[in-house]
Amino acid sequence: MKQLLIIAACVSLLAPGAFAQGLKVGTVDMNKAFKEYSKTKDAEKKINEAKDAAKKEYDDRADAYKKALDEINNLNKQLDAPALSADAKTQKAKERDDKIANIKNMEREINEFRQTRERQLQEQALRMREGIVKEITDIVMDKVKANGLDLVFDKSGMSLNGVPLVMYAKDNFDFTGDVITVLNKPGRVSTVTDKPAPAAAASASPAAAKKP
Repeated sequence: MKQLLIIAACVSLLAPGAFAQGLKVGTVDMNKAFKEYSKTKDAEKKINEAKDAAKKEYDDRADAYKKALDEINNLNKQLDAPALSADAKTQKAKERDDKIANIKNMEREINEFRQTRERQLQEQALRMREGIVKEITDIVMDKVKANGLDLVFDKSGMSLNGVPLVMYAKDNFDFTGDVITVLNKPGRVSTVTDKPAPAAAASASPAAAKKP
């Protein structure tokens, strides 16, 4: 998880001995707070349910596509039959061509369906994540104000080189547990939106595209 309170860069700008001049420093593990917040688990459950619903809808449409393809193949076999009369052949050829035109529309629509659902699911997941991160950040800032902290570092943050931004901090600097306690407090009103992604167009049909 990207660091959400990026203050480490400011440390290099502090004058030597600044910490000795009474700066109050705190640390918080944003990644841990995110994972242990009950709303995170709820959000993951809702996203998984939406994914399962999208897959079921795709599978239903895929079955219809396969059935239409089988019908076209069956008509092709009938057209190859030498005993078929000219009139019957003309009729079956028209029926086959109509089904081919229909299945091409199905192929186009399944691609639109898949792309739309993927985008909707991504937007839903992002919306939920942003809401959770904002709640955690708001509680962190409340703690900052209540304790008069001058600097707060995210213990889960990593530098561009993959090195922890906080190499070491005393345990009494960390208030992650307090943040998690507030987040999961019974009766606390959450602002996280769990509005599901809107349904894709009902006309979408399956094709040989990759499943979502």
